[in-house]
Amino acid sequence: MSQLQYYLALVAGGLCAAGLALSFATPLETALLLKAFLALGFLSLLRFALPLSLWADGAIAALGAVAVLAGLAALDPAPAFFWMALIATWLFAWLFVERLAAAIRAGRATGFGMVIPLVFGVSILLFWEVVTRGAHVPQVILPPPSQVWTRLIASLPTLWADFQQTFLKAVLAGYIMGCAAGFAVAILVDRSPFLKAGLLPIGNFVSALPIIGIAPIMVMWFGFDWQSKAAVVVAMTFFPMLVNTVSGLNAASSIERDLMRTYAANYWQTLFKLRLPAAAPFIFNALKINSTLALIGAIVAEFFGTPIVGMGFRISTEVGRLNIDLVWAEIAMAAVAGSAFYGVIALVERSVTFWHPSVRGRA
Repeated sequence: MSQLQYYLALVAGGLCAAGLALSFATPLETALLLKAFLALGFLSLLRFALPLSLWADGAIAALGAVAVLAGLAALDPAPAFFWMALIATWLFAWLFVERLAAAIRAGRATGFGMVIPLVFGVSILLFWEVVTRGAHVPQVILPPPSQVWTRLIASLPTLWADFQQTFLKAVLAGYIMGCAAGFAVAILVDRSPFLKAGLLPIGNFVSALPIIGIAPIMVMWFGFDWQSKAAVVVAMTFFPMLVNTVSGLNAASSIERDLMRTYAANYWQTLFKLRLPAAAPFIFNALKINSTLALIGAIVAEFFGTPIVGMGFRISTEVGRLNIDLVWAEIAMAAVAGSAFYGVIALVERSVTFWHPSVRGRA
């Protein structure tokens, strides 16, 4: 057991012991599941004398999650031992993740890599749900995830229309055009020292321009529909692709280039057989960076003019109406879409650059 695991187990068990002592002031039948969790967490201190499986910590954390959710309805206002149980649940989940990560590194647990981010995400949602409901946080400040989920399900037609307008039209169109243009210009810059000296400084300048300065101009140029948002996305994705591709084209060593010259390879043969494969990790880095920039740019651009549909339009209007649960539903949909977009590009990168040491190291 590492020092961190030791202290996590000690603090979690100690909190359960203190919470169990405080819970004696309430009737036994009140929040019985919560008291059972506190008792089990207290008994987990026996790990310092007897071995305890990491899955036992996971089971205790799961029981704690169910117990604090059940205790929300039975305990109002929430007493001190309720909040102790919540913190102990978080600590048991943290301890479980620490022990599972150590087991994976040691080769004792295989195929459980996705459990760690899943536990982390569920823990955040649990903490968010319990704190907002248990502390009676006003809905206009922060609604609980359950309310956001209910609103998301009830507003699926609206959310789907916003997704089509923002992501399927503006983001994808602008992303493809911006990345393709940046890649093509990078090839031209590589061929021309004049363009390299002239365009790259301009690229650094333009990439520093704020979105809120570009978006209104694009709306004036291209109108209120998705075309102006796609133009903003093109402006945001063009120069990251340009700079990364130019850097990647210079990644091939001089020895490798000399070898291609000994084979009498011309510029285009060297480009396709040596330099572009060497630049692939740089290009995919730009594609992954741009996948998030594109979504952010399109949403922010919709704040400055759009038809009555779109993620940015919905967020800006519903905030004014204090429909914060719908705003969070839009944010959740944007987060899922952006993560899925990034994940697809990462999977393509692994299949294309399987030979690269960074990919082999993750295999």
